[in-house]
Amino acid sequence: MVGTQLLDSQNKPVHLRGVNVASLEWTSDGEGHILDTVQTAIRDWHVNIIRLPLAQDRWFGKASEQTDEGKAYRALVRQIVDTCAAQACYILLDLHWSDEGEWGKQIGQHKMPDQNSLTFWKDCARTYKNHPAVLFDLYNEPHDVTWDIWREGGKVTEKNRRTGDEKTYDAVGMQALLNAVRGTGARNVVVAGGLDWAYDFSGILAGKQLSDPKGHGVLYANHTYPFKGDTVEQWAAKMEAATKTLPVIVSEFGSQPSRNGFSDRSEQWVRYVLQVLQDHGWNWTAWDLHPAAGPCLISDWNYTPTPYFGMWVKQALLGTLPPYTPPPVLPGGQGTGSARP
Repeated sequence: MVGTQLLDSQNKPVHLRGVNVASLEWTSDGEGHILDTVQTAIRDWHVNIIRLPLAQDRWFGKASEQTDEGKAYRALVRQIVDTCAAQACYILLDLHWSDEGEWGKQIGQHKMPDQNSLTFWKDCARTYKNHPAVLFDLYNEPHDVTWDIWREGGKVTEKNRRTGDEKTYDAVGMQALLNAVRGTGARNVVVAGGLDWAYDFSGILAGKQLSDPKGHGVLYANHTYPFKGDTVEQWAAKMEAATKTLPVIVSEFGSQPSRNGFSDRSEQWVRYVLQVLQDHGWNWTAWDLHPAAGPCLISDWNYTPTPYFGMWVKQALLGTLPPYTPPPVLPGGQGTGSARP
């Protein structure tokens, strides 16, 4: 990394464009599809990066369905990494699900990483340190904590949605996770998402950037969806302000028709965001090449692109995306830029 520019080993600029390939966060076998999905993304969708969500518990075999201490899970991740590397595709290993510091319990998305997340990164980074195809995404979507806790860690309390029980655990800050990665000797590029579920850059811009003297640099992640409350223009303005000083990747985005039937506005939002990404040359990985983990890029396991989202992302990846000009804002704020499907 030089300034805000991501470079390859020949010091040439790199523009990352790809998709998320989910399921290894909630299953240990990728539902039997994940290797085919990765191959399809590379061969047919022409991605140059795969973002691969992982679960720290499954990495070590702590989930209830596992009996082999995670050996098969780690071997499957290795197959995916090797598949990507053999076809000149980068892979972003993403710590998506954690456990509030208790192995095998509450496996899912939490406010912050925990002490077990440190154990995960020490092992994962050691396994893939300095691998030319591998990047590390420290934690999927931090949220509902202060910027001091985001960076340095601290006590965090969460309520179980099903039982209503509260639990307090020791959250690990993003700087400690980065230090754990660098402590293995891994200089791989690292990705760090800000607060508000990886949407907010404000604290980072105000002095909470991570210190990385021993690595190849940090990309800061943005996850944008229509429900974030900003128009596309407002989101783009925030991105433009951030990218003046920060290297950035939009590592999740997407939209699909809601139950209220806003299919046209959903599609317009996708097209507008893709046009902004293309105009600015920002790095991105769309969510998600799966027919059930929405917003969905595909409608079935034949990898048929969804007409409101996947079709446009695939065209962007193939270089055939037609230019998009958003319609004017209508009275009452119902134009594309104000659409919130």
